[in-house]
Amino acid sequence: MRINATLTPQKLLRKIYRFWDLSAVKIKSLEKSDNASKGSPVFTVRGRYTARGWTEWTQGFQYGSAILQFDASGDTEFLDIGRRNTVGKMAPHVSHFGVHDHGFNNVSTYGNLLRLMEEGRLAENEWERYFYELALKVSGAVQARRWTKTADGGGFIYSFNGPHSLFVDSIRSLRSLAVAHKLGHALMEENDRKISLFDRLKQHAVAIAKYNVRADGGVAHEAIFNLNDGNFRCPNSQQGWSGFTTWTRGLAWAMLGYAEQLEFAKSETTPVMLKAAKATCDFYIEHATAADGIPYWDTGAPNLHKLGNWQKKPADPYNNHEPVDSSAAAIAAQGLLRLGRYLNNKRYWHAGLTVLNTLLDEPYLSTEAKHQGLILHSVYHRPNNWDYIPRGRKIPCGESSMWGDYHAREAALYVQRAANNQPYLRFS
Repeated sequence: MRINATLTPQKLLRKIYRFWDLSAVKIKSLEKSDNASKGSPVFTVRGRYTARGWTEWTQGFQYGSAILQFDASGDTEFLDIGRRNTVGKMAPHVSHFGVHDHGFNNVSTYGNLLRLMEEGRLAENEWERYFYELALKVSGAVQARRWTKTADGGGFIYSFNGPHSLFVDSIRSLRSLAVAHKLGHALMEENDRKISLFDRLKQHAVAIAKYNVRADGGVAHEAIFNLNDGNFRCPNSQQGWSGFTTWTRGLAWAMLGYAEQLEFAKSETTPVMLKAAKATCDFYIEHATAADGIPYWDTGAPNLHKLGNWQKKPADPYNNHEPVDSSAAAIAAQGLLRLGRYLNNKRYWHAGLTVLNTLLDEPYLSTEAKHQGLILHSVYHRPNNWDYIPRGRKIPCGESSMWGDYHAREAALYVQRAANNQPYLRFS
């Protein structure tokens, strides 16, 4: 990756304000066309958001995006969209025992609204505050109950695949446990046994560092365990090429998740988190991305070699061999920025600004009003061939995802606040 060390948050402001202008059009379009009865919007096909039945993990990004738009612009129309839909449609996600995605759905909605109230951006309302707090407390406890014990005395929050499965992306869903713990909540089990959400947060973070993050900083999407004795058995991947390559969105989840938890968790696990955060960010910069900060979907993608020395040149989303994943870049940018600030490390900080700077321009920024996506060239599930391939093309390109658009908005808001000396963007 070619890091631009001259970038500052202030230098990106012009692009960021343009980004929010485009974002407003996309949010209004989706709000107008959305039909929740058909499932949550996941990714675009020919520029229109569509659902994809697997797990309901993207609805919080949809309504959370409107809340972020209000945060960035002050336009109360978007606050109304985000707040109304959170109150009216997000309750099933709070008590959803079947997924590991509580941090995605509930912290992006109830959590953002509570944060804005604590910052004084929303008028203080006792019962509204209690409503958000109760939702976040329950969400954290529900998430923490998806628990598998490991042979080394620890444990992890298991994925929707079942109790044998540890997903690297669940590191960012630790936000739900963190927020609930900060609100004074705990998980109550049989015989009134009280379980610390913070303890489970720490154990889960250690498990991912131990079993999903490799020594070189690459990651396995999934770690598989023997439920009879709790022993680790093998790496695996659902959305990446294999358990022995690095699915770059999984890498980005680890980068951001560990950087956030370092900011939150001052504990004996901090050295483990710090090692994992640095290793994954270093791997991204040195091995996972093209020169402009945009990665292809997997570092071991089978046709990547056909692109030649791809790391030495900007990513090509219109190539004929392997798709890029702009959503991984949007997530990774914030991870690099947060770790750079946490460590006062200019290399990580400028790397994060470099990635965001690329995303804020074409061909990644979606400037066409009829296209509902904001960040183009995102992919969802390459092994399952779920992503739309335009006519005349050989690989997916030109489409957007709910998580890619949301995380681009988070990263843009993070840098906008830094540029304008506004309160630091925390999740709690």
